[in-house]
Amino acid sequence: MKRRQAVGNLPLMAQTWAQLQAQAHLRPIRSVADYRQMVRLADVLADNLDEGDHANPLMSLFDIVTDLIELWESQYVEIPDAEPREVLRHLMAEHGLRQKDLLDVASQTLLSDILSGRRAISKTVAKKLAERFQVDAAVFL
Repeated sequence: MKRRQAVGNLPLMAQTWAQLQAQAHLRPIRSVADYRQMVRLADVLADNLDEGDHANPLMSLFDIVTDLIELWESQYVEIPDAEPREVLRHLMAEHGLRQKDLLDVASQTLLSDILSGRRAISKTVAKKLAERFQVDAAVFL
C-alpha cells in the first residue's frame, strides 16, 4: 500500500507522460533517427536555457536528454560501408589514433601494409581490432 502512494497517481502519470512524449519524444535512443531527433531536442533546449539556471524546470529535461545522447555516443560507432582498411582508417581517425597506438593489435609494419592495401586483415587481427573498437569483427573482413 505504501509503495503505491510513493509512486503517486499512476493513471495521471501515464497521461502526463503521453503528453510529454507527444511534445518531446523522450525515450531511449535505439536508432540513428532517434539519436538525431534527441540531438535536435537538446539543441532547442540549449537555445532556450540560460547556463546554470537550475530553477528552470526544463534544465532537468535537458540533463536527461544530454545523458541519453552521451550514452548512445559512448556505445554506438557508425561504421562506413567501405573496404575493411577504410573502416580501420575511419575508426582510427574517430578515436584519434595512429598506427603506433595499435601496437597491441599488430605491428606498425603490418598496420602500414593493411592501410596501404598491400595486405588484407587476417581473422586474428580482425578479432583484435573488433575488441579494441567494440565493433563486430565482420567489418574488418
